[in-house]
Amino acid sequence: MDDINVLHHRCLLNLRRRIRDIADGHPAQERCMRLQKDGDKLSYQGNSEEVGCYVAGRPLSKGNCYFEVTIVDTGVRGTIAVGLVPKFYRLDHQPGWLPYSVAYHADNGKLYNGNPVGKQFGPKCVRGDRIGCGIHSENTEAGLTTVFFTKNGREVGSVEVPVSSEGLFPAVGMHSMGEEVKVDLQAQWLLVEDDTMMMVDSHEDDWGRLNDVRVSGTLLEYVGKGKSIMDVGLAQARQPLTTRCHYYEVEIVDAGEKCYIALGLARRDYPKNRHPGWSRGSVAYHADDGKIFHGSGVGDAFGPRCFKGDIMGCGIMFPRDYSLDREGSADVEDWDRLEGHPSQQGIQNVLYLNGEEEEEDDEEGEEIPQEQQGRKVTVFFTRNGKLMGRREMAVPPGGLYPTVGMLSSGEKVKVDLHPLSG
Repeated sequence: MDDINVLHHRCLLNLRRRIRDIADGHPAQERCMRLQKDGDKLSYQGNSEEVGCYVAGRPLSKGNCYFEVTIVDTGVRGTIAVGLVPKFYRLDHQPGWLPYSVAYHADNGKLYNGNPVGKQFGPKCVRGDRIGCGIHSENTEAGLTTVFFTKNGREVGSVEVPVSSEGLFPAVGMHSMGEEVKVDLQAQWLLVEDDTMMMVDSHEDDWGRLNDVRVSGTLLEYVGKGKSIMDVGLAQARQPLTTRCHYYEVEIVDAGEKCYIALGLARRDYPKNRHPGWSRGSVAYHADDGKIFHGSGVGDAFGPRCFKGDIMGCGIMFPRDYSLDREGSADVEDWDRLEGHPSQQGIQNVLYLNGEEEEEDDEEGEEIPQEQQGRKVTVFFTRNGKLMGRREMAVPPGGLYPTVGMLSSGEKVKVDLHPLSG
């Protein structure tokens, strides 16, 4: 019965739109610049230096108060904006940059409200994500309305904005080669409040940086192109490893086409399109070939290859007298709230291993000048609870952050950032 009611509701909406078009005497006129429109798809056609913008022909209204944009391709930079603008908005500016416009920007998760300087608003968006925008028509007052935004059907937030008598028009902006979206101007938004939806996004705040990786609870899914080494998908945790939370694990749920999955540690400003281990300030164990990469694109034989179902772990053996610098002090306070519990696999005991089981690899010659000022620690890796080996490296300013890389279609991993806590 619910499906029948929804279908009936949509039929009424379509009928109202047709009646409104007839009353106006002419069809709605869309406006578009530097974007190619093919049906419901929009693709950027500029040179990555100029903004392209699309403005729908009809404003949002009480009978049509919501629309959605699905990201088909993030292109070079993922500078895609979704929002509402006045009828004659300038098409060489991103929505949200000019007065009386508002937009949610996918590349940085910021809200731009009539200002070229945005404010932090919600999570970043990647390929496959749906960004929705609507108005709470029942809250409309003289000259003001409440605009809300959603990501994958879940409300991100809302803001009150000024509105003219002509209303606010759905708009999409793009600013780099390869960007493509699918627009649904007749989308319906139903607030989902069940436990499943709450669980899906409950861990997204654990990640400080995401590039071509979608988060669904503890699951990370690669959503990049996977065509070249520049298409790396990267997920970097918001907090670095500390003496109180020194280890994390990744379970391979789906190896995808090539199992180009890597886990390791990297500096806070690590390049988003480089596998962990490939560039300075990082070290990683790669599943596809079992090699360890330490600040170099050339790896060394290290351990066995990893496949679907394998659990790869990475942690730090801190010296007993180790203390974090100022940049990491706030992170310790966050981890203080976690209560540690013994692990059945004994991984927690590796924190202060004395190095008697294996010979340490001499990596002093590979350390780069930028890292030589940092305190050295020993990074270790595990596979299915068994210690694979260790590498010594210096801690860069700000600490070493859990970092996961993926590079082929279909790859999925489940991440536990706190496997040693209850």
